[in-house]
Amino acid sequence: MSDGNDYVPPKVWTWDAPSGGQFANINRPIAGPTHDKDLPVGKHPFQLYSLATPNGQKVSIMFEELLERGISEADYDAWLINIGEGDQFGSGFVDVNPNSKIPALLDRSGPEPQRVFESGSILVYLAEKFGAFLPASGPARTETLNWLFWQMGSAPFLGGGFGHFFAYAPVKIEYAINRYAMEAKRQLDVLNRQLADHEFVAGSDYSIADMAIWPWYGQLALGKTYAGADEFLSTHEYEHLNRWAKQLMERPGVKRGRIVNKVNGEPHEQLRERHSASDFDTVPAPQLDPA
Repeated sequence: MSDGNDYVPPKVWTWDAPSGGQFANINRPIAGPTHDKDLPVGKHPFQLYSLATPNGQKVSIMFEELLERGISEADYDAWLINIGEGDQFGSGFVDVNPNSKIPALLDRSGPEPQRVFESGSILVYLAEKFGAFLPASGPARTETLNWLFWQMGSAPFLGGGFGHFFAYAPVKIEYAINRYAMEAKRQLDVLNRQLADHEFVAGSDYSIADMAIWPWYGQLALGKTYAGADEFLSTHEYEHLNRWAKQLMERPGVKRGRIVNKVNGEPHEQLRERHSASDFDTVPAPQLDPA
């Protein structure tokens, strides 16, 4: 394993050995299933296969916000896909998402099941299906989509770039961490400037843009992503971003949605699977520090 100071790339890259790091046991340079495994199916029209990473949280938050709005037709089953164990490479999951990434959705409400993959696509699909959290037309719709696709293009630099080299890489590479920390802070500043003049990211209304951006950037500001990243990036400097991050954290739909398919962290922030609203009653209350 090179630390980046003495590595000379070969003329042709070959996959000779795992690259190291937290996900080395499942990373590979080819697509397709590694094993046969059918996906479970519950009683609701919507079957979500996910894990509570920021990308997964977007969709469970969307479902909980729809239900919070009183749209009972949006009830759903959320099944755990443990990416650390390679569940995303099961044949059933690959049928729903050939890219083997969470989240993936199967809509069984129509005459034929409809698969939907990529978190941004799922948010747009549900917003259009239920007429919620995305304006139907005009400048407000365009602005919402502007910010949704901003997130889709920007967050890989935060997660796969900064997050990987800061938290997961087997060696700390100063150049890589500095490179992506700079970009992460630039993105935080983009959001902070936008939120200085708007209550929500795309304007005056809460939308799928907020649902897409908050799990990445809101939770980063609140110290709920990579341990120590909020201090390292001085996220307290972004006043308007913090106001928005805290405001959304208090929404009931966000509180519920962010813990669906979560299997690590504090017990009161974990709900392994979700099949009905009553499942949240099984989550233990947070332990309060003694006075």
